[in-house]
Amino acid sequence: MSVTNVLLSGIVGSTAYGLARAGSDVDRLGLFAAPTEDLHGLHRPAESHVSTAPDRTLHEAAKWCRLALGGNPTVMELVWLPDALYEVRTPLGDELIGIRASFLSAGRVRDAYLGYATQQFRKLLSRSAGPLPPETRGRTAKHARHLRRLCEQGFELYRTGELTIRVDDPDAYHRFGEQVAADPGAAEPLLRRFETAFAETRSALPDVPDEAPAEAWLRRVRRTFYAAPGA
Repeated sequence: MSVTNVLLSGIVGSTAYGLARAGSDVDRLGLFAAPTEDLHGLHRPAESHVSTAPDRTLHEAAKWCRLALGGNPTVMELVWLPDALYEVRTPLGDELIGIRASFLSAGRVRDAYLGYATQQFRKLLSRSAGPLPPETRGRTAKHARHLRRLCEQGFELYRTGELTIRVDDPDAYHRFGEQVAADPGAAEPLLRRFETAFAETRSALPDVPDEAPAEAWLRRVRRTFYAAPGA
């Protein structure tokens, strides 16, 4: 996959969380700017490009902003990565990192992170009948780790306005994954505990995101990638 005008890209997923083990995939996430003229034609350019070998997802700048304003946990981590995990950084990418807090709002962060965690829990329960074959057991453990991570990171972001990508105790996550693989229902107490924590905790985030910085940034992107007539 060849995509031009990549503004920001880095290594995400289990490697970034500190949960990767031998054989784990290396996932990459980034955003790019479509040429501004292409946005005004009859056929709009693709808003996302997904590839394997390497595993990489790239979102067009406007789509990334919309997802981030909605609290999407997957796209949000791109602007909170440790410096060493970035593979592409540009001045516009650094500007985006600089305004990352403006994308956040209490309700959207809570709903997005708890919503994704609940999806993981439902996947776990769908596999709860009888002993699991090794491949399914591995997927179940992975979903359990994601559930715990979403709860922990989402609550940190909701409570403090900051997001720590690398988890504190990776081994504890792997133990939790194995426990849930043996008994998928074992994940429910953790999910319910965080539902209560969100409900009872005052958030550091505003009620609604501040869209003005994102709008201004996106307009700078469009100006930067506009080719003047005859250029």
